[in-house]
Amino acid sequence: MSRTFGLVGLPNAGKSTIFNALTAAGARVEPYPFSTLQAQKGVAPVPDPRLDRLHALFPEKKKVPTTIEVVDIAGLVEGASRGEGLGNQFLADIRAVEAILHVVRCFEDQDVAHPMGEIDVRRDIEIVETELLLKDLETLEGRKERLAKLARLGEKEAKEEFSLLERLVEGIKRGIPLRSQNLSPEEKEKLKGLSPLTLKPVLFVANVGDEGENKYSEEVAKIAQERGAGCVVIRGRLEMELSELPEEERREFLREYGLEGLAIERLVREAYRLLSVITFYTFVGPEVRAWTIPAGTKAPDAGAVIHTDFRDRFVLAEIMRLEDLEAFRSEKALREAGKIVRAGRDYVVQDGDVIHFIVA
Repeated sequence: MSRTFGLVGLPNAGKSTIFNALTAAGARVEPYPFSTLQAQKGVAPVPDPRLDRLHALFPEKKKVPTTIEVVDIAGLVEGASRGEGLGNQFLADIRAVEAILHVVRCFEDQDVAHPMGEIDVRRDIEIVETELLLKDLETLEGRKERLAKLARLGEKEAKEEFSLLERLVEGIKRGIPLRSQNLSPEEKEKLKGLSPLTLKPVLFVANVGDEGENKYSEEVAKIAQERGAGCVVIRGRLEMELSELPEEERREFLREYGLEGLAIERLVREAYRLLSVITFYTFVGPEVRAWTIPAGTKAPDAGAVIHTDFRDRFVLAEIMRLEDLEAFRSEKALREAGKIVRAGRDYVVQDGDVIHFIVA
């Protein structure tokens, strides 16, 4: 299952550029605000060196990476929570994603107007954050009104939820997003139907020019640290152009400039970390394939990602290490060397596990 991420930010921050770098979807990139008038969706394969290594052992099989779904959402402006710009549409689109990639403009370009006249990284970030907070305030206040009568009548669940909403509303009024209000898993579950925007995890994306990191991206990293969030610096335009090259030409360019890989790959890794998801691998059948699951998933539930029957019909999971497979060159040799671990229902799948599920 693809994980979904929404690119948000002020107009002309470079969201569509980052979207194209991730998905090679060819979204419109224009030097004026609101060139993205409605949400655009693209699916991007996740670069995965471990999958490449596993596939090298079974080159006759098809390689199937995991994917992420990226949504390029219309630019947000001050007053979006009241419907300014494309505000209501923007806020409806963002409710559907699992995590937010907050694109911050960190490049100077006289041909690409800044909606506020000039770059002020902290102000630009706070405009977006404030609009999301205001929309959540509206949502939670509306829910409170609907619960008030039941709470007054003494209905237990309504009273508990009303009390929770009062606490959260007070925090939002002080500028504290829901993700920073120390909610328990049970409290988060109660909010699920409301899809609050500031409960979603955030990764800041500092979109710099071809010259690379600068004073603006340094400020974004500082703000991300203050908020306990991640930050990735990306030369958006350059990476978009590289994404359009054939793979061999792209590798040659990276070698020529001494680059280990695209920053987009780092963005995907950070986005996975943000959602606490891990990757396991399979090679039985015609495919060598990567799968993503939440960290802490037990073997039967991991198997259910492949096929729902695997959960109920689970017998055991044979766990292999990629390094061992590379050393012994085959599953048969690995088995003879006693390097395959047979795990039961309580086994918690680890990131990087290569698994053969045995079902009844």
